Amino acid sequence: MTYRPPYVDPKSVMLEGAHPATLEAEALMKQCEFRFGKSGGPGGQNRNKVETGAFIVHLPSELQAKATERRQQQVNRVVAMSRLRLRLALKVRTPASRDRHQPSDLWISRRQGNRMPVNPKHRDYPALLAEALDVIVARRWDIAGAAKIFEITMSQLSRLIYHHPPAFAMLNEGRVSVGLPPLRK
Repeated sequence: MTYRPPYVDPKSVMLEGAHPATLEAEALMKQCEFRFGKSGGPGGQNRNKVETGAFIVHLPSELQAKATERRQQQVNRVVAMSRLRLRLALKVRTPASRDRHQPSDLWISRRQGNRMPVNPKHRDYPALLAEALDVIVARRWDIAGAAKIFEITMSQLSRLIYHHPPAFAMLNEGRVSVGLPPLRK
């Protein structure tokens, strides 16, 4: 078998090391800049006069997330961090082997036979999505080949991505860009 280098998506941000969406909260916070501010709109006087809105910037990738809909600063901070993890999973790629990727311990612990049951609201979802997308992109949007590497069915891998509509749209856009048919919902 001849060596084929991993595909690099020109629309992604490439970072070395562990994917930021897979990092523990403390390690990810060290890479981020937090700012709190006022958020206008409905929600009462507290929301309009107190700095409850959370704004986060991941410095290595320059991706941003915010949460302003809650009245408590800490709740908005957690929501903003969750949104940032999903955005990182979607936009940031880390080097992955095209053919020799070893699934992470998290992936192995969550996999049940050839299934990957995970709720998209679960804290592990962004890390699993990031790992799946790293391998799928490295394989030039080949979801069937990536499913073999992860030892799950293609439909299970598709479902994992389908839970986050922007990721599913990105997957189909990438597949079309390289001449593959889009996946159906």
